Amino acid sequence: MGVVNVIMPKLGESIMEATVLKWHKNVGDYIKNDETLLDIATDKVDSEVPSTAEGILEEILCKENDVIAIGSVIARIRIQVEEVEGVEGVEKVEGVEVEDPESAKHESGRLKLDEVVEEVEEVMPHVPYQPLSANVQPKNESARFYSPLVMNIASQEGLPLSELEKIQGTGNDGRVTKKDILSYLENRNGNAVIEIKEPVNGKQIIPNYTNNQPVETKPLPEKYAEPVITGNVEIIEMDRMRKLISEHMTRSKATSAHVTSFAEADVTNLVLWREKNKKEFEKREGEKITFTPLFIEAIVTCIKKFPMLNSSVVGDKIIIKKDVNIGMATALPNGNLIVPVIKNADQLNIIGVTKQVNRLANSARIGKLQPTDTQDGTFTFTNVGTFGSLMGTPIINQPQVAILATGAIKKKPVVMENENGDSIAIRHMMFISMSYDHRIIDGGMGSRFLAAFVQALESFDQHRTF
Repeated sequence: MGVVNVIMPKLGESIMEATVLKWHKNVGDYIKNDETLLDIATDKVDSEVPSTAEGILEEILCKENDVIAIGSVIARIRIQVEEVEGVEGVEKVEGVEVEDPESAKHESGRLKLDEVVEEVEEVMPHVPYQPLSANVQPKNESARFYSPLVMNIASQEGLPLSELEKIQGTGNDGRVTKKDILSYLENRNGNAVIEIKEPVNGKQIIPNYTNNQPVETKPLPEKYAEPVITGNVEIIEMDRMRKLISEHMTRSKATSAHVTSFAEADVTNLVLWREKNKKEFEKREGEKITFTPLFIEAIVTCIKKFPMLNSSVVGDKIIIKKDVNIGMATALPNGNLIVPVIKNADQLNIIGVTKQVNRLANSARIGKLQPTDTQDGTFTFTNVGTFGSLMGTPIINQPQVAILATGAIKKKPVVMENENGDSIAIRHMMFISMSYDHRIIDGGMGSRFLAAFVQALESFDQHRTF
């Protein structure tokens, strides 16, 4: 018999941890190779983790709702020794043959199981799992996340961001908590880095920088106290995804200098073309064509003219992406939002874009998106008009630098200019808005991109084929 470690799988370059949602097997259960062992969730998508071996689940090393670092050992499966060579994720050690320890002997060219385990551990070093409560060091990111409360306290106290960066946080991933910043403000004249101690007899303790003896802190200022909820109300706890969305949006606002520009487009040609061709398109391709693929096609055309909009910022460097991967914000049945990504959208025709849009949207609604479906986006599109909104001010999807929103298409009287003079006509009109990162995208470039997008829609060829 032998034991194989089950590793928290790598789910993308930007994903460093995942939450255990549900174990499908218990200790002592028999499990087959590739059978679902547990469900996990990242800040982007939920997914299943299959077993990497066939055998008896011997040990589970983390509980449901634990947040585990990628690469950590989360379970162990006991298998037959002869199966080790075929186990996915265990590299074969050259020159080593694995055999049952019951009959293993010191023979030429053969090693005992204990020696095999030592060799395998050298190839795949053990990484202990890190639960949510672990004191994890801050991630090396271009911008540190601060909660709205912490940012509000810093603003009211005149604490610059450069000084805020120096505070050692005690929250998850080293984040600065309310207690951290208040303790820092009380000791602002000192030079030591604040380190919050565990409460003693119900009283918060911090270091004394004169004699290093613990002292009591003062009561929290009333203006920073948690609000008291009173009255005839209903309190709803945020679900896991809503908490992640909240954190992601807040971090985006704290990271990018948001600017939003607006424009209005006459999309009559586009509307008439779709009405004329949608039945034939569905009959021939087996797919319904919505406005989304047509909008994405126009976005790709404009990105080729303005590649700076297809970039990200890392420190003081601008990273221009050569791949055009368009994220499309998709509403889920529970009201939450997810952004699946159409990879290499610039290499697809309208049929290919339509099929990708429909596949990703359907997978999102039934909870079948894969982790790779939400990774590597370079520009995001959201259609706020789906819900009747005329326009919106979307928040940038980090680490991108721009997001474009289309509003509801409405019939309106419009002044038309022609050779014989002006006239009023009923046209299909739509508002467009784009939020962009003013750190690298100036108003001129943002407005020109938006104007190019309007031009692409208004010059849509009604006689084109698909």
